[in-house]
Amino acid sequence: MSDLASAAQTEPQAFMRSVLQRIATGPEYSKDLPQEETRAALNLILDGQADPVQAGIFFIALRMKRETLEENTGSLEALRDHTESVVADAAQVVDVAEPYDGFVRGLPVGAFLPAVLSACGVPAVCHGAEAVGPKFGVTPRQILRACGANVDRTTAEAAARVGDAECGWSYVDQSQFCPALHQLLEFRTRIVKRPVLTTVEVLLAPVRGRDTTHLVTGYVHKPYPPVYAHLARAAGFSSALIVRGVEGGVFPSLKQAGKAFGFHGDEEETEWDFHADDLDFTHDSRAVPLPDADLPGERVAQAAAETGLEALAGQDGPAKDSLQYAAAMILAHLDGSRDIRQHYPSVCEAIDSGRARARFEAGS
Repeated sequence: MSDLASAAQTEPQAFMRSVLQRIATGPEYSKDLPQEETRAALNLILDGQADPVQAGIFFIALRMKRETLEENTGSLEALRDHTESVVADAAQVVDVAEPYDGFVRGLPVGAFLPAVLSACGVPAVCHGAEAVGPKFGVTPRQILRACGANVDRTTAEAAARVGDAECGWSYVDQSQFCPALHQLLEFRTRIVKRPVLTTVEVLLAPVRGRDTTHLVTGYVHKPYPPVYAHLARAAGFSSALIVRGVEGGVFPSLKQAGKAFGFHGDEEETEWDFHADDLDFTHDSRAVPLPDADLPGERVAQAAAETGLEALAGQDGPAKDSLQYAAAMILAHLDGSRDIRQHYPSVCEAIDSGRARARFEAGS
């Protein structure tokens, strides 16, 4: 650790002043922070030792000059310093990490994906928070609560559900596994702009497998896959599947060509192209459509809950197809085959047999 980063512990205000003097001096003169100093600065903010005004300038300055890979990694390390991570009684766990700020353009069904994976023999976990700016879209927590599920389990309780052979999945809330980060939600709303926290909070892996933990996350903008691949390695994931998903989630478009990047172990990430036409469905929309564009947010969550439960009950439509498509894609990543069609029939059977619905109810 550098002398300056060490000084953060004894002279936090002076340290934050030094950080801001370097990163907040305009487009020509702003300097990038070393990884360890980024970690130290964010730790001060998470611990409540930084002045709130300085904390706001810190995030805005990083955003305006654009975060470097070292700054992203240092930010991830700081959040991991404050994260409770529990190992489940399962050899492998798939971490379904969708954007914490939710979805606004369709009915999201990601809250039901871990139960489908569990029904296919792969324990899985999802995580999130109630409402996160600047988007404030519908989140898995809202949807699962609308289903009557317990969304306030401790991290240890969630890990126990994931490791239970009769259940195999769970949701765990940010308020449980990283309360210091969760306490910044109102602060994040007040600074308006999307901070580095939005990039790295999906990588905290609150529930891990005994042997391997696999990240499945999404992206929209082209520069992000190598960033997420680097951060996934830094966070200790055994593999990562980074999907060009609808609204940055893990679900590929139902009508357009799909793209993802993935790696296993020390391999370099490679590109993977596929298409929904390879499967036995066609849709006019990219995602599960909203029943009414003017529905208030809480009603969208309720509609998503009803639609997701219907899909798990075997009702044909875009929700069921989305779940089957995404689950088959993940299974094809896990075994390295990248053959979605190979896994698609078994995923369909997991839903049509009622197994996925039973797993969902066991985890709720």
